[in-house]
Amino acid sequence: MECDTIAAIATPSGSGGIGIIKISGKDAFSIAASIFQRSCDPPDALQDRKPPLFSSLKTHRLYHGHIVNTGTGKVLDEVLVSKMKAPRTYTREDVVEINTHSGHVVLGSILDLVLKSGARLAEPGEFTKRAYLNGRIDLTQAEAVIDIINSRTEKSLEIATSQIKGGLKNTIESVRSTLLDILTEAEAAIDFPEDVGEIIHAEEVSEVLEKRVVDVLKKLVDQYENARYLREGLKMVVIGRPNVGKSSLMNRLIQEDRVIVTPIPGTTRDLIEETLNIHGIPVVIADTAGLHDTDDPVEVIGIKKTQEYINGSDLILFMMDASDPLTGEDIKIYETVKHKRLIMVINKIDLVEDDFELAIPDPSEKIPRVNISALYGRGLSRLKDLIAKLATGEYRLEVRNRIVPNLRHKIALEKSLELAVSAAKEIRNGTPVELIAIDIQESIDRLGEIIGISVREEVINQIFSRFCIGK
Repeated sequence: MECDTIAAIATPSGSGGIGIIKISGKDAFSIAASIFQRSCDPPDALQDRKPPLFSSLKTHRLYHGHIVNTGTGKVLDEVLVSKMKAPRTYTREDVVEINTHSGHVVLGSILDLVLKSGARLAEPGEFTKRAYLNGRIDLTQAEAVIDIINSRTEKSLEIATSQIKGGLKNTIESVRSTLLDILTEAEAAIDFPEDVGEIIHAEEVSEVLEKRVVDVLKKLVDQYENARYLREGLKMVVIGRPNVGKSSLMNRLIQEDRVIVTPIPGTTRDLIEETLNIHGIPVVIADTAGLHDTDDPVEVIGIKKTQEYINGSDLILFMMDASDPLTGEDIKIYETVKHKRLIMVINKIDLVEDDFELAIPDPSEKIPRVNISALYGRGLSRLKDLIAKLATGEYRLEVRNRIVPNLRHKIALEKSLELAVSAAKEIRNGTPVELIAIDIQESIDRLGEIIGISVREEVINQIFSRFCIGK
């Protein structure tokens, strides 16, 4: 762990009311003392190199004053400075926060002064990385910080908040504790082989493994599968032949004329993405070029992009025209997307009778279907209900239990689960204790990767590289 002092702008760039510069490390107080002049300090305190009474300031209080360039005597800005003494800080180091007016020039000038006074520019996520390395938070809580910053709906925010409060950490630690108890028994049996039967009671231990380890890990994996969209967002694409109303539907959903709508086929030639909130689920929706044969080189590129986007999508809205009989193009598109999670959206019901029947591809398949009029907004509520249901299945997150692992967690959970299941089976089959202990130890190690007890440095660096500088 490096012990140098770091600094960075902790607020978004741009003009605004307040900007914050954060300093953390052993020299944070002396650096701040060299550039901060309190309103009640003598006017010549900095110019005469007389140290201000910074060391006597109370921790976790705000002090009014000015940032002064000691080289020129120039006042850079009127500020509020907070002194926070370790270990009661975000990083568990001495921390100073300078609250100044926001703007590129003033923030840049003060940061430059701080760096010249002895700090170095923080790396992306380094403040949170120090909080993790100094034991204030575990790795799941550190990841929750970036989830909070990136939250796009209230539900995704609630999941991230649960994580930062230690929801997943506490569950993982409980499972690891159970496995460690079993491992202790296994190692005792290895040391005293003549007493194996007395130390390890096969039925009892395997039952504990299944109820307090296997069942819990299965639930966590299921929660990722069923609710990851609440955290990560749903990637949804609208496809169909030209002029079925794809762009009109997208404009309706985002409540904005984002996409050009004309009766001319092929108007949309490129992918157009927007983010919206459907029943608390962040959805990235894409309008695409129609899938059809064309000699137009621009349309060909757009159609190729559409096919690539389909392959990476979570949900397809396959649109058809209620006023137009099923065509060969519709069937060809269906064959392209039928392997994906799919909703059939039959548009333009305003142009047909209420009892109309439209032939659909492969009617034997139980594919969710909804009739809409994108022009008049009819049927959109049911469509949104279907999107939310298919995104999360029948899963419902309770306020008290909003633990949703991320992909990194899920991979480690699955491996730990596989090893725990194997260990339970081996115990019942009378497998040598040495082999059982290996599986249990590996299961413990995989869980340790999640909370940061046993994790490679490159994984840690990759996690914190996702952060912005200043967090």
